[in-house]
Amino acid sequence: MTDTPKLAPAFWRGFRHGLPFILVIVPFGLLFGVAGTEAGLNLAEVMGFSILVIAGASQFTAVQLMSDNAPVIMVLLTSLAVNLRMAMYSASLAPHLGTAPSWQKSLIAYFMVDQVYVMSIQDYEARPAQSRGQKMAYYAGICAVLCPQWYISTWVGAVVGKAIPPEFALDFAVPITFLAMLAPALRSLPHVAAAGVSVGVALALAWMPSGLGLLIAAVAAMATGAQVEQWQNRKRAA
Repeated sequence: MTDTPKLAPAFWRGFRHGLPFILVIVPFGLLFGVAGTEAGLNLAEVMGFSILVIAGASQFTAVQLMSDNAPVIMVLLTSLAVNLRMAMYSASLAPHLGTAPSWQKSLIAYFMVDQVYVMSIQDYEARPAQSRGQKMAYYAGICAVLCPQWYISTWVGAVVGKAIPPEFALDFAVPITFLAMLAPALRSLPHVAAAGVSVGVALALAWMPSGLGLLIAAVAAMATGAQVEQWQNRKRAA
């Protein structure tokens, strides 16, 4: 209890930092609710997706493949491939949160979505002196504002989706979400080089099935960023 006053500012800072993402999380969730019902899922199945999976990109991928009558194994493998970026996120967060108790790490893993990861890692790097508890509080603050919005907006989309006028163009939320997360991360030459390579490789391999081109682009981007960072370190040491 004595640590609560120290943790509260970190929690509310995370809460505040998560608020702008409501503008994209809500239409994103509405869009999935609509897509799920149009694919033939009932309300319980749509909500099961958003509550159990809580990963928009893989949810859309799975629903699309299910609509195309793809084999179950293909749906599972493709959705897993889309979410492999979470493994990279976990590796990045491990130095900051890796010593947390198992039950806390389980919650970290469950609530890990793109927006939560990006804002958390930026805050941890900007405030390296924070305790693990403060970092956990910041993480919880972002989750507290974003994740309930995902559940609620999915439910609304599933229930009233057909009444949403097509001119609302809810699908704008998907690219806007990732642009909002990407732009602040381009802070150095390795970041910019990695982003450039990922875009180029992803476009060149867009013809590959099941998002395989995106996975190759991600690996190429990480390798590029690492090589550029090593080059910079050698140059500074010379």
